[in-house]
This record gives sequence, C-alpha cells and structure tokens, in this order.
Amino acid sequence: MSLGGRGSKGRLDWWSLGLGAIAGVLAAGAALGAGQFVAGLTGASGSPVVVVGELQIDFTPPWLKNFAIAEFGADDKLVLVSGILVVLGLFAAVIGAAATRRMAYGMAGVAVFAVVGLTAAATRPDATAASLLPTLAATAAAVAVLQLLIPMVRPPALPARAALSHDPVTTPARPEERAEAEGPAGSEGPGRRRFIAAGAATAGVAAGAGLAGRLLTERSSVASAQKSLHIPRSSLPAQALPPGTDLHIPGLAPFVTPNGSFYRVDTALVLPQVNPASWRLRIHGMVSREITLTFDQLIKRPLIEDYVTLCCVSNPVDGPYIGNAKWLGASLAAVLREAGIKAGADQLLCTSVDGFTSGTPVQTVMDGRDALLAVAMNGQALPVAHGFPARMVVPGLYGYVSATKWVTDIEVTTFAGNYAFWAQRGWSQQAPIKTECRIDVPNGLDEIRAGPTAVAGVAWAQHKGIEAVEVRVDRGPWQQARLAAVPGLDTWRQWVWEWQATSGGHVLEARATDKTGYTQSAVVAPPEPNGATGYPTVSVAVR
Repeated sequence: MSLGGRGSKGRLDWWSLGLGAIAGVLAAGAALGAGQFVAGLTGASGSPVVVVGELQIDFTPPWLKNFAIAEFGADDKLVLVSGILVVLGLFAAVIGAAATRRMAYGMAGVAVFAVVGLTAAATRPDATAASLLPTLAATAAAVAVLQLLIPMVRPPALPARAALSHDPVTTPARPEERAEAEGPAGSEGPGRRRFIAAGAATAGVAAGAGLAGRLLTERSSVASAQKSLHIPRSSLPAQALPPGTDLHIPGLAPFVTPNGSFYRVDTALVLPQVNPASWRLRIHGMVSREITLTFDQLIKRPLIEDYVTLCCVSNPVDGPYIGNAKWLGASLAAVLREAGIKAGADQLLCTSVDGFTSGTPVQTVMDGRDALLAVAMNGQALPVAHGFPARMVVPGLYGYVSATKWVTDIEVTTFAGNYAFWAQRGWSQQAPIKTECRIDVPNGLDEIRAGPTAVAGVAWAQHKGIEAVEVRVDRGPWQQARLAAVPGLDTWRQWVWEWQATSGGHVLEARATDKTGYTQSAVVAPPEPNGATGYPTVSVAVR
C-alpha cells in the first residue's frame, strides 16, 4: 500500500507514517525532559509546559474558571497540565508524520511550538533571560531527535537498476531488489531495529533528564526553611476560644480548619519557592515615604494573632472553598501609616512574586480590623501552598481582593487608575464577602433514619458577625437553629437544628442573618462578578 505515488523515490506507507508519529511523540518527550532539566539547572520560573499553562490561565474567562473549580476542585491545575500534555502529544505525532514526507514540515511544526513557548516565557511578570532557556533547550532536543529518528523511518529510494530492469506492474522485482526497496519500513528490517533501539534510548534519556530536573528543582525548595523557621510569639495573642465554639458533630466542619485541609485556589501552576532571606516587600506609590521590608524586619514588628475565615469568590452556594484559621502577622495598617497614604488613594495593588495582582480597598484595611501581613497559620510558619513566607489576610473581603499569597509589592494607588488581575477579567474591583451559610450534615448522599436528626453547618459574615441561622423543611416555616460560640466577628460560626425526621424524601434549606440585620438572599446567582447567592439546599431520603 503506497501513499503519495512516490514511485522510484521510495514508498511512504501507513507503517512509515505510524513510525513517524512515534518519532514525533519521542521528540516531544525529549523536549519536555530537556526543558525540565534546564529549568531545574538554571532556576528558571518553569518548564515550557508550566509557562504555557500559566499563559493559558491568564486568558481563561471567568465562566471557564468557575467550571474548572466546580468540576475539578483542587485538581484543576492537574487537569490543565494533563490537557496541555495530551494536545502536545497529538500535535507532536502529526509533526512526526509530516516530517516523514519532508523534514521541513517537521521543523516548521517545532518552530511553532518554540514560538509559543518563548512567547509564554517572555511575557511572564517575573521573566528574565533565564526564563527563555528551558524552551530553547526543549526546541534543540526536539530538532535533534527528529533529525535522528526520521531518516530511519523513511523508505530508501528504489535502486535505478531495479526500476529499469522490470515493469513495476507486470514484472516482479527480484527478492533482493524488493527487500532493498522496502528498507526500514519492512516488518523486520535492520532499519526498524535501529529505530526501536534509538527510540528506546531517546525515551530513557528524556525520562532521566526530566527526573534530574525535578530533583534539581526540589533542591531549590524552601520546605526545609519553612519547617525550621522560628516565628516569634505574638505581642497581641488571639482571644481564647470560648466554651462551645466547636459543636463536635460528625460531618460538621471543625471551627479551625487544619492547614492540610484548607482550600487552595490560586493561579500558580508551580508553587513559588521564596526564601525568607531574599524576600522583600516594597510599599510605594501614593505614599509620603517608600518602605521596603525584609522578612527579619517584618517578624520583629509587633505581631497580632487572630482567627479569620477566608472565602474564595468562586465558592458556590454550599461550596467547600472556605476555611477558618488562626493567623499571625504584622499589622498592615501600621505599615501603611508609617509610609503615609496620600489623599485620593483608595486601592492597594498587591503583587505576588509570580505576578498575580489583587486590588484591596484602602478604607477596609485602615478601619481597625486585623488586616495582616501574615507569617504563620495555626501556630506554624505559613505552608508554601498558602503563601510562605508572607501573605495578606484581610477579614471581610473575598480572597481575590484581599489574600495575596507570596506578596512582594504593594502599590498605593486608585481603583480608577489600576485594575488587578481578576478585575481585568470582569470581576468586581471591591468584593465584600456576602452573608452566607452552608449545610454540612446531613450531606444528602446517605439515607438517614427517621427520628431526631442533627441538621448542622457553618455560617459566615466576616467583620459583621452572624446573628441567627434558620432552617426549613419542604418550604415549611423557618425554624431557629442553635448557634455555637465565637471569639469575634471575623470567623464563621457553627450552628445546629434538631429535626424530627419523618420517612420519605425531604428538602432542607437554610439561611443566615448577620448582626446588621441583613438576611442572605434567596435569589440564585453565580459567583461572578462578586460572589454567589441563594439558599443552601440538601435533598435527603429518610427511611
């Protein structure tokens, strides 16, 4: 079976195209391995896959972001990287098959990937000259592998003497001529064996380079610095938790969320590794005096400890992207007062080491609440995934405008003059957290028995406080739930209502009222542009 009618120049059959596709995939694997190795060796911000993924995140519309978080949760970044790898593998196979026809086609395909990778690397906010090296190394590796493997895939030209000595249709070629014409694309020829050996070696080298790159990257990890860091005691300890803060109901979220269970939603595909010794925080813009703080200077300031609940704006009604922790940090308002905020400034444009920006209202930070430059979480130095060595924690605002991780720059400016990352994508510039509640038990997944049943959950209205929670069954009258104790206004509050469950199917709903008298809205609205609304609802089966 022949393709393209190549006659005396050799036959390009499906077998050759298949081997060419494999060669393309091997070239892609070699590129990934080389890129990872150079990224680990040079300390560049990421491999080509990472920088392309981060570029894709930058252009992700809000509806797609919400879909990814809702469907994949904390695995959304894994899904993104997996998708990039699948697409890369498919295109690499096409490029390899095209190269069997003409090497220039394969080189053009590699050039396209090189342009995409270099563009992504060069446009990262923290880009340096070293950021381009992983993609350049990946490109060189892909070119080398294609140049090595594709000649082993192509059938050789049919010898001239064979072409002249017989009619290719009516006169069969001699066996030795036929074998020579079939070449490496034949079922068991030496060309095929060379291809298998070279392909296996390529795969081995690519895997080894990738593993070495990972090890080099781990060498630069700050995990050991995070674990060994000594954080001074607070000069203003958190209020002792009053009795009855935690109702200890199975299935109900505990009052304090453990560090390992605290939700993570951010734009970083690879966690930034920031050494406390090199960390700096610059405060500038509309200030009387620019300030730059080192980490040692930060932790020598008076430290405040407080329980604060953080919530992601992407959290759906009854969703999991909320958690409560005991934070320790320096007063952000005190630092800003030292800098001297000029008249007219209303926004803090806060930048993470990876380039992410959030816009925080100046008035909210300065109104007396415990807005922190946090360095510890639940009695330990911040986990790397939650902003080590320092992050922002501002009670009462959704995380995308208040909780910048790995914060390294704060520009005092205006909302009119600067739009932060998600504001550029249509989200509200100022986003106070809405009064909401959640039903944790029953969860609606398991059938329950008739009789006394605890309906329990958490409610939150940070910096306003929860006054009441009500529950109703099958749209009946609202029933008052019992509230747990809380240490202040900035945390969520557990609640429970004792229900005499009867057999059959039922629908439970809840609503919260804050201390200003506002009761959460029944109107169902999606997270964008400033937080979801609606009553949490659970359907239960009672036997």
